[in-house]
Amino acid sequence: MDGKGRVMALDIGDVRTGVAVSDPLRIIASPHSVIHERSLDATIEAIRSLAAELRPAVVVAGIPLNREGRRGPQAEKTLMVVERLRAALDVEVVTQDERFTTVSAQKTLIAAKMRRKKRKQVVDKIAATHILESWLQRQASGRTHD
Repeated sequence: MDGKGRVMALDIGDVRTGVAVSDPLRIIASPHSVIHERSLDATIEAIRSLAAELRPAVVVAGIPLNREGRRGPQAEKTLMVVERLRAALDVEVVTQDERFTTVSAQKTLIAAKMRRKKRKQVVDKIAATHILESWLQRQASGRTHD
């Protein structure tokens, strides 16, 4: 990775996948969209299509480690999706610890006095933005591994 080009981040869930993107200089992380697909194949295709449109230099997928930093069942499930993405995309797919990003996103939206129904519609892309911000900060500090 040479540190140039847009980065796309994913908060992969069972029902929804949040998407965030950076600017080409990798300074600003912004929420982008939420993918609502009923099957894994459709989700992979939607991500592939979005990656073709956004042309990221790298895709960062959040991995939901448990409180101790270990992989649980949800992390294993997400890693299976990451492997499918690696086969489907023509861009490097890396992972980022996403512990507490959804909780942090919920707190941000509650502090903004957003109603529960609206929060449900946007929380995944806000969580993806937190994942992307963490990854960008880690890259900027020179730490490429947790």
